Amino acid sequence: MGDLTGEVGPAPEHAEAHEYWMGRALEQAARAAELDEVPVGAVLVAADGTCLAAAHNAPIGEHDASAHAEIRALRAAGQRVENYRLPGTTLYVTLEPCSMCAGAMVHARVARLVYGASDPRTGAAGGAIDLFGHPAHNHRVVIHGGVRAESSAEMLRAFFRVRRA
Repeated sequence: MGDLTGEVGPAPEHAEAHEYWMGRALEQAARAAELDEVPVGAVLVAADGTCLAAAHNAPIGEHDASAHAEIRALRAAGQRVENYRLPGTTLYVTLEPCSMCAGAMVHARVARLVYGASDPRTGAAGGAIDLFGHPAHNHRVVIHGGVRAESSAEMLRAFFRVRRA
């Protein structure tokens, strides 16, 4: 998946952290595009600034509809820490998560989601629906959107321009 596992960067509470880690997520998205996958990347960071996992979209290559960048990062981090619950973590992802990924984050007890581009068609952090804010959930994820949004959106636009040509 990603070679960032174990890398230590700014802790998510520091001002420069969001730009830094979103940059790493954009690198993952670029890897997806190179593999002809939709360019979405995700990086899961512990509270102390240690990267627990990094991943990119891979549903085509893995023949798995659930192989979204977020799911792959959550799975890898769970294996690393030997627990499906990942409290205190921050997930950086280049595109607003879909409902599947949002549900996984809630169940994994991710503390914070930082995403780049909004997704008005399928986004579940307020783009199409607000799954994170649903009152039935017993865990709340803090949401921060729009970090390096233009870079994320342009990567997606460029990818789909080529596919449509």
